[in-house]
Amino acid sequence: MKKIAIYCGASTGNKKIYQDKTIEIGQWMVKNKYDLVYGGGDVGLMGLIADTVIQGGRHVTGVMPTFLEQRELSHKGLDELIIVSDMHERKRKMIELSDAYIALPGGPGTLEEISEVISWGRIGEHQNPCIFYNVNGYYDLLANFFDQMVANHFLTQEDRSKILFSDSLDDIQYVIENYEPPTIREYKKDKA
Repeated sequence: MKKIAIYCGASTGNKKIYQDKTIEIGQWMVKNKYDLVYGGGDVGLMGLIADTVIQGGRHVTGVMPTFLEQRELSHKGLDELIIVSDMHERKRKMIELSDAYIALPGGPGTLEEISEVISWGRIGEHQNPCIFYNVNGYYDLLANFFDQMVANHFLTQEDRSKILFSDSLDDIQYVIENYEPPTIREYKKDKA
């Protein structure tokens, strides 16, 4: 049984496709017997993914820092809600609990969380796939930026090839089921 961490917006965005594709990936998770690990919220795309996976009968774990839970933003229908002290602990716990990490459309928090997951994977903190569900081309500019990192030698092509940007659930499933982690990064001093 695999658990997928989903990072996504606490709002629904301004296009219906974001909501539709969130429901679609939630239904895909249910069909493929994937459980959900997410931020624990009951609003925006976060609430929508949780509702969809709960309705499908899969296990849903929320991970939420105390200060957000105290604002009564937590989803009341979860199988498990883990309360942590702060955002740093939340991110670490979600990484530990999950076998794959997928970013749906979201804001700076979503970007920050999936970026940290990618970075931690490169230094050997986990061995799992990092995926951007590129709904309606939402992450095209970011994919281009990762390519620019390669072109400027701040990211290897091998490591770039391990980060999937796709709107295809078939592609996402293939990567999850067949993922081979990158070689753990080693640092070499540049010659002057």
